[in-house]
Amino acid sequence: MSGTSEGPRPAAVAASGSTPQPITERNAIGRTGGPRTPAARTDAEVRDYSAAFRVAQLAMAVLDHEGSVITANEALAELLGTEPSALRDQRAADLIGLGSDTRTWRAYREVLRGSRARFRCTRRLKHSDGRAVWTQVTVSPVPESENMLLSIADISDRRELQARLRHLQMHDPVTLLPNRTLFFERLSSALENSAYEPYDQPYDETYSGRTGRIGLCYLDLDGFKAVNDTLGHRVGDRLLTAVAGRLTECADHAGHTGGGHLVARLGGDEFAILVEDSVGTDQLTDLARSVLAALQLPFDLGGQRLSVSASIGVVERTADGTTPTELMQAADTTLYWAKADGKARWTLFDPERNAHRMTRQALSSTLRPAVERGEFVLQYQPLVGMADGTVQGVEALVRWEHPQFGMLAPNRFIGIAEEDGSIVQLGRWVLRTACLQAGRWQREHPDEPPLFVSVNVAVRQVWDSDLVADVAEILTETGLAPHLLQLELTESAVMGSAGRPLQALQALSDMGVRIAIDDFGTGYSNLAYLSRLPVSVLKLDGSFVRGFRYDEGTHPSPADEMIVEALVQLAHRLGLTVTAECVETPGQAERLGRIGCDTGQGWLYSRPVAPERIAEMIAVSRLRV
Repeated sequence: MSGTSEGPRPAAVAASGSTPQPITERNAIGRTGGPRTPAARTDAEVRDYSAAFRVAQLAMAVLDHEGSVITANEALAELLGTEPSALRDQRAADLIGLGSDTRTWRAYREVLRGSRARFRCTRRLKHSDGRAVWTQVTVSPVPESENMLLSIADISDRRELQARLRHLQMHDPVTLLPNRTLFFERLSSALENSAYEPYDQPYDETYSGRTGRIGLCYLDLDGFKAVNDTLGHRVGDRLLTAVAGRLTECADHAGHTGGGHLVARLGGDEFAILVEDSVGTDQLTDLARSVLAALQLPFDLGGQRLSVSASIGVVERTADGTTPTELMQAADTTLYWAKADGKARWTLFDPERNAHRMTRQALSSTLRPAVERGEFVLQYQPLVGMADGTVQGVEALVRWEHPQFGMLAPNRFIGIAEEDGSIVQLGRWVLRTACLQAGRWQREHPDEPPLFVSVNVAVRQVWDSDLVADVAEILTETGLAPHLLQLELTESAVMGSAGRPLQALQALSDMGVRIAIDDFGTGYSNLAYLSRLPVSVLKLDGSFVRGFRYDEGTHPSPADEMIVEALVQLAHRLGLTVTAECVETPGQAERLGRIGCDTGQGWLYSRPVAPERIAEMIAVSRLRV
């Protein structure tokens, strides 16, 4: 047999000079490669080993160092559907598919060359009776020989058990859908496969091949907690199972257009539909619409009819460069948008909206430290007397000199500050800084009437801090007279004041601090309630003032003029002064002054400016318009 090599002959054979015998089943198994020793096998032992080899239930074959079959037993022949003699001289790798992948083939060849002690792999073979058999293939050297022993063990039962256990591990016990673990495993695999395959073919609705794109519908049932709380978890589980069935039907129907669709329950009432090789956003939005329509139909659960809705976040993008974490973050964000927009709808991921959210999150995380680092500055906009054009006061407007985003206006961060409570710290800084500046102007211009300073106050400052104590402390610290401080609150905040907020406003008014209602006319406008509040100033919202424009072909609004005139008259009868916001043209200023507005504020007089510019205005004593 080619490929065999003899070791030193046994002493008896060497002495007689006999010719070597051809390799047979007997000497292929029992032949040794060294001189006979007391431990050497006898002929009887070799015969026993040969008999055991032939009748063994484990499929086996002896291979030469090239991987060709020297001899095979009955079990291997039965597995492959042939006779043992027919397997002789055949390549074992061809018989059981060891050359199907490079890694397996390399390891197998290393064993044959003697550079590897053992080779083992798992192979799925087709039995001669037609059934598929999972096997464990082992190739290892025969002791004291250059030959190799190939053994093939049937591990089908073990594989079946492992498959059952994996199915239980990877599927939700309530809905029987793939669970979060399997979903992320499939998602990761889809993204990894996409990263290694070129996709130079343009995709369209009729293209059923690989597209290099991936889509996800991430949905949450609206109000599912109420079902559990009122009807019990058993009904809730039955509803989840019914929902899973409808989602699967929608995915199966949509899957006919190409691409794989995996429906999974990620936990609670959250589900996901993964679309591999999607063909654009239209495919995903169509799927989302079909899901919403399917879920809107009533569910009949053992005589109980339930109706539910869902909110769906839809993401569709190129798979290359996308990670599972990024895709799920985008889907989760979009689902949140769908719920925030009113529920029972789908929302498509919007990169621009997400960038705004990310910016907002970045601002939120750095807002508190920014106050301590001194990143905020105040600008001041004059409040001008409508009768004589003199600067009577200023409104303090905070700006954030952000190291990354530049100068930010209040509308970029005040809402965030109110949400996370940092408005209390920021508001205290604004109040102290504005009062210090007002006192400085007064000292620098002792011969001019002192300017009052107006500071915006958020409702949360009233609730979350002792605003009265803070104001009293700051006025004492800065030496500013109380009547030179004006606090502005929005109309909705003041009109809704009761309890502690109303008591705080009353205490501040008793202290001599002026209270102004900002943006008056846009909120409750409860005029009866207005008479009972400790308010001294109304600031008319700019939407009314814009109706007074005559220039550039604009037409004034008679209704706005009548409303403003009536409000001014009412305010004066209640002992209040009126400030008009957003005054931009001389015509507006003239008419507002004629109907009785006391002060005006807007770009006609000045944009918000640094403190030094206000000092210059004080020096000239009159602001020319």
